[in-house]
Amino acid sequence: MSRPGGKKQFPGGLPVLLITLAGLLAVAVLFALLAVTACAAAPRHEPEPIELKQTTLDAFDVYARLTDKRNDDELRTGTPYFWIDGLPEADRQEAYAQLRGGQVRIERLSTLQEGQPVKCPDGLIHHWVAVIFIPGATLEQTLSLIQDYDHHSIYYGPDVARSKILERRGDDFKVYLRFHRKKIITVVLNTEHEIHYSPVDATHAHSRSIATRIAEVENHDRPDEREKPIGNDGGYLWRMNTWWRFLGRDGGTYVQCESVSLTRTIPVGLRWLIGPFVNSIPRETLAATLTATRTALTRKPTAGAPAQ
Repeated sequence: MSRPGGKKQFPGGLPVLLITLAGLLAVAVLFALLAVTACAAAPRHEPEPIELKQTTLDAFDVYARLTDKRNDDELRTGTPYFWIDGLPEADRQEAYAQLRGGQVRIERLSTLQEGQPVKCPDGLIHHWVAVIFIPGATLEQTLSLIQDYDHHSIYYGPDVARSKILERRGDDFKVYLRFHRKKIITVVLNTEHEIHYSPVDATHAHSRSIATRIAEVENHDRPDEREKPIGNDGGYLWRMNTWWRFLGRDGGTYVQCESVSLTRTIPVGLRWLIGPFVNSIPRETLAATLTATRTALTRKPTAGAPAQ
């Protein structure tokens, strides 16, 4: 259950892809502040590369696997379909009214293993969920736009700088996205994702996405551009899984996105300073992503046309 002002915890355990920037931006701000704190007059250098350790990856894999199982269980039973469906009835009704009024409902989540938090040594796991209502958009139109990955750089730019479908077989996609985020410092990532869509009926669908390749880019958009070694970089984003749910109802489509991502840790001495960024930036990025989806659909009269 959800506690007021607290985390929602689950027992037992993409536009989608823009959510990766939540953890990325939080850690990017950290290193910018580190540079300023160290010496304002000194030349600014990138932080030393950090290696993704196997113990860190193993912990994330456990967390993602438990979260995936919980998603499967909820989709099989249909309860709760959206995270707000688990709220007390009065709060649930209020949440749906807020969504129809144009708000985005966001919650920070925590997946548990046998009732205990999953420990992630030398890494941070970021877990958020949000839902939005898109008035006037059918389920078909919504899926068509989201699956139009060739044009995500238009719908979600400038955070998505480049986008391309690498392969499509029915409801399975392999896509390339280049993320670009600038806030004090600039971080650019080349990413690839495997995405599976599951149409259920005329009003329900869901999807699952796994980032299969994440490479940090240095000297981006210059002749000497190159990728840093994967897993031995700034640690802004190492892994990311996302789950989407769609429901056509009430004269529009409800869309929920849940994201779990992995980044490097924050030094203990600066947690008091960086904590607010870690908590607020993922929320802001998630809200902006879903809002951009709604904006693209309401401004695109041909959204129902099949994606090419």
